[in-house]
Amino acid sequence: MEIAKSMELATLSHKQSSFAGPPHEALFLVLAYLPLFELLSMSEVCRSLRDAVEKDVLPWLNIIVERPLSLRLSDEILMKIASKANGRLRTLVLMYCAKITDDGLQRVIDQNPLISKLHIPGCTGLTPDGVIRALQKLSDCQDGLKSLWINGIANMKKEHLERLQFYLQTNQKLPQIQQKRQPLLYHNYRRSRAYRWEELGRVIDVELCPKCNEVRVVFDCPREECKRKRENSMTGCRMCMFCIPRCEECGKCVENGDLEETVCADTLCPDCWIQLPKCNFCNKPCCTQHANMQIASTGSIGWICSVCHDKSDDFE
Repeated sequence: MEIAKSMELATLSHKQSSFAGPPHEALFLVLAYLPLFELLSMSEVCRSLRDAVEKDVLPWLNIIVERPLSLRLSDEILMKIASKANGRLRTLVLMYCAKITDDGLQRVIDQNPLISKLHIPGCTGLTPDGVIRALQKLSDCQDGLKSLWINGIANMKKEHLERLQFYLQTNQKLPQIQQKRQPLLYHNYRRSRAYRWEELGRVIDVELCPKCNEVRVVFDCPREECKRKRENSMTGCRMCMFCIPRCEECGKCVENGDLEETVCADTLCPDCWIQLPKCNFCNKPCCTQHANMQIASTGSIGWICSVCHDKSDDFE
């Protein structure tokens, strides 16, 4: 009897949803602001939303591919998505899309020469020569690129960087952007996945590290003594993260002798190490980004780290 009633209610609910009518018009206005994953999901809700997503160019002018889509994105899928912009694509962000190749990127660039922001960090399937060819094509546009991210592209050398910088010079607004150049701090970079390089007066995210001469992201230091060195045109500790460790909390450079132990194995300067709360058992802190490793301690004030918690379970 109860099963029959449930089936009747389910049938009634289905009929009501079938006659619910089209979505509210306001919903169509937000499509252009949805992330790619949500936008693709929205197209599966109903026919009217599917048609809106398929036929409207506006939501496809800025394509940003992040996880989990980045793990699945191939050249064919990228081409299909980019084609929805009808050649008017302005922003292409591919975060750690390892399956994208030089040919796949070039096909998108050839059909969308108006791209002003090209972010392809961690796309290990790309080569320096492939990035140069793409930038050469975009440099033919009147305005050129405003922002280029290439950190993580393998085998990027000094000569590749120089060619990229040459093509970036075609951007007529480049001098205006560079006049706003500000220090790049490590902890801000780590916490913000959508770092706005143009606001820092930087068109490209990498440069030659003064110490190792590798093409990498180079960070400034907020220490006062390091700031004075920078103002006096001295290198100081302005290096990449591989040449000098930096504090996850404040971005200051940390000498090897000042490294403190943490739960999360990240680097903390002595000042931040003292200020952060510690595990009740091992007396080690963890940085703000790994606060999920803190487990509330029952029956006492404070917390214990996940490592100590697992050890206590083993003893029990």
